[in-house]
Order: sequence, then structure tokens, then C-alpha cells
Amino acid sequence: MGGSQSREGLELSDSETEGEDQGEEEEQQEDEEDGDEQRKSTPYKSAEKSARTPTLDDVEARLQSLKLKYASATPGAGPAAPNAAKLYLHVGGRSPNAKWVVSEKVTAYFFRKSSRSDGLGASDDESDDDGEGNASWFLVVGAKVRARVDGRMQLKTFPEQRRVDFVVGGVWALKFFTDEAYKGFRSRYQSCLFENVHGMEANEENTVRVYGKDFMGWAKPELADDTMWEDAEESFEKSPLATPSKVSQDLLEEFEEAADDGSGGIQSLALGALDNSFLVSNSGIQVVKNFSHGIHGKGVTVRIADSASRSGGSGLGFTTPKKALLMRAETNMLLMSPGMNGKPHASGVHQLDIETGKIVTQWKFEKDGTDITMRDITNDSKGAQLDPSESTFLGLDDNRLCRWDMRDQRGMVQNLANAVDSPVLHWNQGHQFSRGTNFQCFASTGDGSIVVGSLDGKIRLYSKSSMRMAKTAFPGLGSPITHVDVTFDGKWILGTTDTYLILICTVFKDKDGKEKIGFRGRMGNRIAAPRLLKLTPLDTHLAGANSKFHGGQFSWVTENGKQERHLVTTVGKFSIIWNFQQVKNSTHECYRNQEGLKSCYCYKIVPKDESIVDSRFMHEKFAVSDSPEAPLVVATPMKVSSFSISSRR
Repeated sequence: MGGSQSREGLELSDSETEGEDQGEEEEQQEDEEDGDEQRKSTPYKSAEKSARTPTLDDVEARLQSLKLKYASATPGAGPAAPNAAKLYLHVGGRSPNAKWVVSEKVTAYFFRKSSRSDGLGASDDESDDDGEGNASWFLVVGAKVRARVDGRMQLKTFPEQRRVDFVVGGVWALKFFTDEAYKGFRSRYQSCLFENVHGMEANEENTVRVYGKDFMGWAKPELADDTMWEDAEESFEKSPLATPSKVSQDLLEEFEEAADDGSGGIQSLALGALDNSFLVSNSGIQVVKNFSHGIHGKGVTVRIADSASRSGGSGLGFTTPKKALLMRAETNMLLMSPGMNGKPHASGVHQLDIETGKIVTQWKFEKDGTDITMRDITNDSKGAQLDPSESTFLGLDDNRLCRWDMRDQRGMVQNLANAVDSPVLHWNQGHQFSRGTNFQCFASTGDGSIVVGSLDGKIRLYSKSSMRMAKTAFPGLGSPITHVDVTFDGKWILGTTDTYLILICTVFKDKDGKEKIGFRGRMGNRIAAPRLLKLTPLDTHLAGANSKFHGGQFSWVTENGKQERHLVTTVGKFSIIWNFQQVKNSTHECYRNQEGLKSCYCYKIVPKDESIVDSRFMHEKFAVSDSPEAPLVVATPMKVSSFSISSRR
């Protein structure tokens, strides 16, 4: 499977062939066509498309025309100008002919503030703000590039080359003529990014307002306590289950099966740790078998829409489930469907008995006699779905965090057979927050502690015993957290945003030098800076203009003493896999010469020919002796594939 390395990261040469506007547009179109070919190929192979080799006469004609163009395009601009740079365009995608071509031999860049989406406005210190306070900073490079300064640009720096790469309709690189020019650009970019993200000027006072005194290491990583990363790396290497650091890994596809033709397309995965896993679709739940090499062997399909209608009228409208939650030793499944108004909130859940294939009841969410809604549900802990007596589960809404109980307040199982209306879930524990917490997603650890991600990017940690006050609240980097996961031991958190993953270490040492995690105590100011997991600008471009990260997760363990080995997320038609140990390694080559928060760009790509619904690792029990990891399951609307990771020295 493909990795992130490519000609994209090579040293740019001043002697690269220069292209006319016409040639550049044709080559950019070839780039996009090559990208389409890449996304259709599995495994991730280079496209076979080749470009016409220009003759010497062609090159000479282009050079002569470009001399005239550069003289008139940026009058007065030259290498000595503080905002001067050389602009390159990457063409050819990941084909053997991929290369950088010079787009502008000498150009000028500006940061302009504008309230208009086209990015036109006053330059640098001026502004054409319309008075409504909604102006944003844009990067303008000559006549070729105009883009709002934000995470979608996926700006990647190469300090040793005085260069930055980014995505704006294509993959571009700016190479600066002096170290001072490079540093000036980066400083200005960071200031504009801070203001666009947080809505306030980038200065020391506002940085403290955003991050708080305890988290200044997030804004200035050189001040952070990185010993926790080093300690974690050492403990992982000492583990008898650790993956040898010098073993490279390949992905080998094992199975690919089409979904049930009548299912209407897979919407989500519900992986089991026992015999079966489940593919949730528009009209049913397809049962598949778990094997050490993946999932396959289609079995019974439960038509949930018919089952729901036969179970009686409850007032709970049934649409394709947004969430399918296995419980009671995987003999039951809770199905939560979003409301009919297009919002993600649901007023209740349907309980499916997997052994009979029938909806046995429809539960309502209610508190103090008032109907309420939930945005998400999850198990009490990482391994709770394997507990045959499980009767509780966690619920989350915009401003609510709670535990629901399917027993009545006296501890007895409710009598569902005689219920005229839908039975009501008992609010066992929780809190309804008065202020706008804007919770979006959550997950639980092995001991039942809870991590919650919010719209403002904050990540809060709650102990199992209290949902009222977070033990630790990590500040946001400005992007909403759309999905969150946590390791079984609670030491690591993975938050998903639209443009990157954020990996957070919760380990700290208290005043007595005792090691704790943020779920059990206030972390103080000895907090490690997070690490970001990103795509390179080229892979961002190939993934598609509107592709977003979603569903970032650790591999799956449910036993103390075992360490998750990989992280996986989905971006458009790509499943992206990082090696957990490699990400934690402070000496990893990705982190050399990096400025700001460390970002890891070393990953494996699993491409598919249609948008991916979900990518998840099976339970670690399905790992075999010649593989360090359980199979990866990748689901698209019409297919489900299983991959094994094999190690080779």
C-alpha cells in the first residue's frame, strides 16, 4: 500500500523546466486525471499515464515568452524584495512522471484581509472590513493563488529548503530567496491563521486567553514537557508485545465482497469481538463472520424497517441508524436513528435481539417526565459489549452527558411485554450543563472513564464517578472535534477534525512525583504538547477538494497491559493508517527541523474506488502469529474489504 513519501518532498531545483500558462493548465488537468486513476487503483499504485516530452525548440520558445511575462507580471519585484518568492506547481500526481514545474520564476505574495470570499482586499496592514467584524485573512500569490488562510491549505514547511507547500486547487510550493524571507512568511502566516481561527489578534495576551497558562506549551511547543512522550516510547519498546521498530509493514488485501444488493448501501460498521460483525444499511443489518484474516461470508440479513413497523407504534420514527451499538455479549444491538428534521439528535433507541432478528422494544429518552434527545450513545467501557449482564450505556447530547439504565429504579428488569407505550430509559447518572458546551462526540476507556469532544475543539476528561466536573479540559486548536477515541488504559486520546488528527498524552506526574492520567487528577502545567497527524499536500489534493477526516480510531484492545498498535482514519476514498509507536517516537524523521507542533506525515494509504464509509481494526484477538495487528476492515457503500498487516524485515 502507498505511503506518504513522493517527489513532492524533494529538493526543488532552480533549473526545473518553466511552463507557459497554457502548459501549466494542461499539466494541472493531467494531475487531476492522474489523481482519479490513483483513487481507482487498489493497491495504491502509480498511474501509467505519461506526458509528451517537449523538444528543445518547445523549451526555448517557452523560456523566451516567460521572460516577457515575468517582466510585466510583477513590476519592480525581484529576489531582493521581502515578499518575493519562486512559485512551483506539482504535476503528475503519483505517476513516475510526477515533478515540480516552475510556475512563476519571481513572484510576490501578500496577506490580505477581506470580507469577500474571492480574497480581494487590502494588503498586509490594511483592511477592507465591512464593519461587521467577519473579515478574514487571505494568502495571495501573484495571479495564480488566492485562498483563505486555514487548515484546508494543509501548509507544510521545509525550513532547510526555505520552502512551504500547500493546496489551493492544486499542489503549490513557495521557495524563498533568503532565510529571513522564509521566516517572515511563516511568522505572518501563523499570525493570520490564529486570527482567522480564534477571531482575535495574535498576541501574547490573546494566546493566554485561548490556551490558558497551563497549556502554553500547546502554543509554544518548545516550552512543553515532552518527557512524557519519551517515557511512553521507552515503556512501549520494553513491552513483550511491541512491534520491532525496524520492521516494515505491508498491507495485503484478503477479501472483498459486495454488499447485499437489496440493502441500499452500507451506512456503518458494527464490529464484534466474538463470532460475528454487522453491516448496517438503509434497509437491513447484514451479518458476517469474523475470521483471523478478516470478515466475510454473508449470512442472514435482518430487515430492520419491517421489524420496527411490526413491533408497534411508538412515535419513534425509524430511518437508517446513525449508530449501532453491540451489547449483552453481542446478543443485542441498540440502533439510534437521527430525527426526521435532518438533525443528528434522536429521541430514543430501538433494541434488536440478534438471535431472533427482531426489534424487541423501542426505548424513549426522558428526564423528569420530559422527552429529551441524544446526539450519540456508546458502551460504558471499551469491553462492556462482551458483558452478558450489561444493562447500562452512555448518552451524549449538545449539553448533556449521562448514563442510561434499561432497568427500573428498583434494579429490576422492566416488564416490556405489558408496556402500552415505549418504555422509558432510566437516567441513572449524569449532568445537564446550563452553558453551551456543544458536545459532539465521546468515547470510554477500559475502566469507564469518559472523553468528550466539542464544537470549539475542546476535549474534556471525566472520571467514571463524576460527570459534573471535568478532571481535565484540553483547549481547542480551533477546529471542531468530530470524533474522539481513547486507548484502553486512558493514556492516549485521538481527536478527529476535518483536516487533521490530534494525538494527546494524558499522563502526568503529580507534586509527589507519582504518575497519573488526566481522568483521575488535574494535570497542572506539566502537560506534553500534542502531536498532529496530517496528510501531505499532494495526498490532500488526490483525496479530493471536499474530503474530510472522519472516524479516527485506535486499534482495538480490551485487556489491561496490551497496547494499541495503529491509528486509522478515513478521508474521502482513502483509509489512512499510522504506526502508533512511530508517531510517539521523538526521533522520528518526520519531526526533524519541524517548527511548532510536531506533525507526522508517515502513513499507509488504502485507496478505494468510491467514498469510504468506515475503516476500523478488528479486535486484537484476531491477530495471527505472523501479523502484529488484527485485520483492518474497510467499508464502502457497496463493498466491504479486509486487509492483514504483515511484517517483513
